[in-house]
Amino acid sequence: MSLRLGSIVETLGGELCGDADRVIDGLRPLEIAQGTHISFLSHPKYQQQLAQSLAGCVIVSSQFKVQACERGDCIVTDPPYVYFARLTQLWKKHLPAIASDRIHSSAVIDATAKIAPTARIGALCVIEAGAVIGADTVLKPRVTVGENCRIGDRCLLHSGVVIGADGFGFAPHDGVWEKIEHLGSVRIGNDVEIGANTCIDRGALQDTVLEDGVKLDNLIQIAHNVHIGQHSALAGCAGVAGSAHIGDHCTVGGGAIVLGHLELADNVHISAASVVTRSIRKAGHYTGLFPIDENAVWEKNAASVKQLASLRDRIRALESQMAQSLNSPHHRHGLPSHPE
Repeated sequence: MSLRLGSIVETLGGELCGDADRVIDGLRPLEIAQGTHISFLSHPKYQQQLAQSLAGCVIVSSQFKVQACERGDCIVTDPPYVYFARLTQLWKKHLPAIASDRIHSSAVIDATAKIAPTARIGALCVIEAGAVIGADTVLKPRVTVGENCRIGDRCLLHSGVVIGADGFGFAPHDGVWEKIEHLGSVRIGNDVEIGANTCIDRGALQDTVLEDGVKLDNLIQIAHNVHIGQHSALAGCAGVAGSAHIGDHCTVGGGAIVLGHLELADNVHISAASVVTRSIRKAGHYTGLFPIDENAVWEKNAASVKQLASLRDRIRALESQMAQSLNSPHHRHGLPSHPE
C-alpha cells in the first residue's frame, strides 16, 4: 500500500516542507529508510542519522526544522514520536482487511458470559462463566478470561494472556499449606493493552483492578488485589506482588519488582531491574539495583556489602567513644586525657 505525503498531513496535521505528491510505501528507521519510506527523529542524539538518511520524508520537531528541510522532504510537528505512532495507526487502517470470524469457531465461551457485538475473540480462547468482554475489545488466540472477570471497551489482549487465575495465597499450618480461596475477580478498564503470556490474578476478597489506559508488556505477573492506576505502563518481565497499589501515570521498567502491600504515588517511574522495597509517596524517577561489573570485582564488593551491618556497629561504637572523650573534664579544660 502507499499514501501521499499530502494525504498524511491532511489527516494527521503537521507542517509539510516538500512535495505533497511524494508517494510513501513504507515506514522505516532512519538508518535503513530509502526514498519511498518515511521515518522520524525523536531524540537529539540521532541527529547525525538525520543528515545521512536516505528517507523520502522524515518527521521532526520544530527544533530540527532547518536541518530537515535542507536534507529533503519533512513533516514538522511536536512531538514527532507521537505523530509517528498515529501514522502507524493510520497505516494499519489502510492495510487490506483480513477476513476472519468475529468469534473463532474454536473459542470456548460459557453461556452466561457477555460478549459485546463488536468484540473479537480469537482461536482457542476460553471465556468462563459470568465474564464480560467490552465493545471493540480484541482477544488474540489462546487468551483465557476467568469467571466473573470484566474487560472494558477497546482493549487488546495478546496471545496467552490469563485473566483471573487464583492468586498465590496459602496459610501455613502444621507444616503444610492451607489454600486460601480467591473470591474476588479482575476488573479491567477501557483502552487497556496486555502483552503476550502476561498473567493477572484474581483478588482474594476484593478485585484486582487495572484502570483505563494501562499498558502491560509481555510476561508480566500481576498478583492478587493489585491496583494499577490509569495510564500506567509496565515493561516486560516486571512483577507486582499482592495488594500493591500503583498510582496514575507510573512506569515500571523491564524486570523490575514491586513488593507486596506497597504504594507508588502518581507519576513514579521505576528503572529496569529495580526492586521496590518501600512505598514511594513522591513523584520522581527511582532506581535500586547493584551495578554490573567484572565477576571478581563484583564478588569483592558483594562480600563488603555483607559486612556493612558490622561496620555500622563499629562506627557507632567509635563515635560513642569519641563523644565521651570530647565531653570528659580533661578534654574540656585542655588537659591530657591520661595525665602522667
